Amino acid sequence: MSEINERIRTLQRKFGILGNSAPVEDMLETIDQVAPTDISVLITGESGSGKELVASAIHTHSRRAHKSLVIVNCGAIPAGIIESELFGHKKGSFTGASEDRKGYFQTADGGTIFLDEIGETPLETQVKLLRVLEQGEFLPVGASKPVRVDVRIIAASNRNLAEEVESGNFRKDLYYRLKAVTIHVPPLRNRRQDIGLLADKFARECAIRNQIIFKGFSEGALKVMQDYDWPGNIRELKNFVESIVVLEKGGVLKTDTVLRYLRAEKQHGDPENPYLPVPMNRSVDQAERELILQQLFMLRQEIREMRELLANGEWAVHAPEKPRDHFPSELEIIQHYQDEGETDEEEEPPIYNPYTIGNVTSAEAERELIYKTLQKFKFNKRKTAQALDMAERTLYRKIKEYDIPSKKPRN
Repeated sequence: MSEINERIRTLQRKFGILGNSAPVEDMLETIDQVAPTDISVLITGESGSGKELVASAIHTHSRRAHKSLVIVNCGAIPAGIIESELFGHKKGSFTGASEDRKGYFQTADGGTIFLDEIGETPLETQVKLLRVLEQGEFLPVGASKPVRVDVRIIAASNRNLAEEVESGNFRKDLYYRLKAVTIHVPPLRNRRQDIGLLADKFARECAIRNQIIFKGFSEGALKVMQDYDWPGNIRELKNFVESIVVLEKGGVLKTDTVLRYLRAEKQHGDPENPYLPVPMNRSVDQAERELILQQLFMLRQEIREMRELLANGEWAVHAPEKPRDHFPSELEIIQHYQDEGETDEEEEPPIYNPYTIGNVTSAEAERELIYKTLQKFKFNKRKTAQALDMAERTLYRKIKEYDIPSKKPRN
C-alpha cells in the first residue's frame, strides 16, 4: 500500500468517516488540517450527506475536545425566539422570561458550537453572530452588558450561501467571515463506490444492535444500491438498510429483495411515479433496458407469491382451467396476463437480439436478464443461478430454450 493510501486509511479510522472515493479523501485531508486550529469552518452539502459527522470529527480532534460540542439546528428554531436560544435572556426581558437563562453560546464556552442550517437565521440575528465571530462577545436579550465567550464556530448549510448573499437573504460580511475554510460534503450519488462500504457498515451495526443474523448483500443487490441516486443521501441509505435488515432477517439480501424495497420507498416518496428513478449515470437506451430488467425482477417476486397461493389452495379468482396439481410456470403466468391486452392484429414475432431496445415481450426480457447476469458473473452458472434466485437445472434449461450464449465470446 502506498504512503498516500495508508495515510487516507489512517484518517478514516481517526475520524470515523468511511469512503474510498476522491471527494471523501480530499475532505479527510482538509479536516485533518483544520481540526487542530481555532479557525471558523463552513460545511456545505445536501441534507443527509453527513455535515454533522464532519463537525463532530473536527471538534473531537481539536484542542477543545475536552469541552462541549453544542449542536444547534437554526432552521428548527422559530424566528421570534432564536436570539434568546442562541444568546440567552435576562429575567423580565419579555413575557414568560421568569428567570435569567443562558443561551447556546454560553453553554459552549471553551468548546465548539455547530450552527447547522445557518442560512435559515434572520438578518437581525446574523448581525449578532458576526459580532461573536469578530469580537467574541454578544448581548443577551434584555441585558445591558455584553457577555464574553471563547467559542469556535462551525457552520453548515444545504443552501448556496453565495446565492443567498446575492439575493439579500444572507449578510455578505458574515458569509466571508464564516468561510475562512469551506469543506464540501459530497452527495452520495457522487461517491457511488462508497455505497457498498456504508451499506455493509449500517447493516452490521443494525444486526448487532438488534441481535439479528445478517449474511451480507449479493453482488447484484449492491449494484442496485450503487445505481440508485439516494436523494436523501447517507441518512436515506442508513434508514433503508436498517429497515431491510430488520424485515428480511437471516439470509443474504438479494437483488430482487432490494429492488422491491426501493420500489416501495420510491412509491412512498413520489406516489405519481411508482417506478425506480432512472439512474443518471446511464444513457437513455441503457436506462430503458435497466428498467425492463428491474421490473422483471419484481414480476418474479409476484409470481412466487402466486405460487404460494396456489400451493395453499387460495387461488380462487381467475384460476387457470387446469387440474389442481398443475402449477403454471412463470412464463405461463406472464403470458396469461400479456394475452389479456393483445389485439386481433397479427404481428411478426420479433427476432431476439441481446442489444435490442424498444418494445419487448416477457420472454425476450427474461432472455436479456439471463444473458446480462451471465455476463456479469463471467458466465459462471452457479453464481448466475443464485443471483436470479433460480435452480441451476432451470438455468441450463432456459439457456438451451432461449439459445443464449453460455460461454464468454472469443475476441
